[in-house]
Amino acid sequence: MGEQVSVSLLGLGVVGSGVVKLIKNHQEELAHRLGCSVQVKSILVRDIEKVRDVSIEQTLLTTDPNDILRDPEVDVVVEVMGGIEESFQHILDAFSAKKHVVTANKDLVALHGPELQQAADKNHCDFYYEASVAGGIPILRGITDGLSSDRIQQVMGIVNGTTNYILTKMNNEGVSYENALKEAQELGFAESDPTADVEGLDAARKMAILGRLAFSTDIELSEVEVAGIKNLDLEDLKYGERLGYTMKLIGFASCEDGQVEVNVQPTLLSKDHPLADVKNEYNAVYVYGEAVGETMFYGPGAGSLPTATAVVSDLVTVIKNMKLGVSGHSAVKPRFKKELKTADKRLGQYYIRLHVKDEVGAFSTISSLFNTFNISFKRILQTPVKKHEVAEIILVTHQTSLETFNHSLHDLKNLDVVMEVKSYYKVEGDVEREMAGVTKTL
Repeated sequence: MGEQVSVSLLGLGVVGSGVVKLIKNHQEELAHRLGCSVQVKSILVRDIEKVRDVSIEQTLLTTDPNDILRDPEVDVVVEVMGGIEESFQHILDAFSAKKHVVTANKDLVALHGPELQQAADKNHCDFYYEASVAGGIPILRGITDGLSSDRIQQVMGIVNGTTNYILTKMNNEGVSYENALKEAQELGFAESDPTADVEGLDAARKMAILGRLAFSTDIELSEVEVAGIKNLDLEDLKYGERLGYTMKLIGFASCEDGQVEVNVQPTLLSKDHPLADVKNEYNAVYVYGEAVGETMFYGPGAGSLPTATAVVSDLVTVIKNMKLGVSGHSAVKPRFKKELKTADKRLGQYYIRLHVKDEVGAFSTISSLFNTFNISFKRILQTPVKKHEVAEIILVTHQTSLETFNHSLHDLKNLDVVMEVKSYYKVEGDVEREMAGVTKTL
């Protein structure tokens, strides 16, 4: 290895431009940390003539991926072009050519991460993807390096800035979902097609990656249960506020007795939980370890320079490995056979909003049904909707299994006194605080 490392980029969009800027502007810092300079040798683009907001020599641009993948002078390939199939093949070709790879592509890593890791291992190459989760927050490195001596039991995350911005507006200002989304789009926090964000798909991809690394097992994206925020009712957010909760789209992963669960869903989060104060477009990931207890990683979840910072940090790690002669040996490989937690072992609290007949004995009937399932209530609110016709009842249960809750919900809908189950959500916060020895009751 000489006094210079050559890096090529696949893509020159928002993140790619940030990577070029950082490498160009931080040469002294990089040379100090690495003992060598870092050169951007070539960049794959779709249109060489396109006007860009980064100063770059036209001679570095190419529309032919082979100019990068077959160039023996390129040491590291940085994939920031997005997409799945084309990027997947380019990275496989890079590994075949013995080139190390850094990517920010969460969709690709979520779908094909284990397969790409195997290809990297086979060719003794490094494969890093810190920027694929939570932008500039070093959460993957925090889990794989900083907490490597611990047994991680739980990971909870606000890992999508678009939905967190929308929910912040709805929670704090009573803005409707439609108006909050429109504002997020106007400010650039949401895409013109926000489907992946608001339906929870983006967060699910990130939680699949976090779950794999936290629990050392191969979690498939298809195994992450997903629910989005499109159908949220402001009434539930208002009731949540009265009960001491705030609504967040939470990515949740836990491991207990070797069994894992990973899901993404709108969740009423206790206001004393560390994640409750994460607002607007910011991301945060809460990690509970057997030894360390509670930790939380907080920061910008997207943006050109924050995400580029994570990419270049991975690049620094790759170059250090090259200098030390340990390339291809630092990957965190699956250790445990995957076993998904069954519904009877998935414990939680639940919020339920009902419309019931406003008549004597209605609540007693409902309470008796829950008693048969051994489900007790932590909170109860009741308000009339239409005088002498309908009452609205809000219940927050104590902890029960998902299996038991689903059975009770089925029977609840069939009660004659129940006119409609308006909504139900998972409640998080109290149980986790008890785990940490910081029990608080609302």
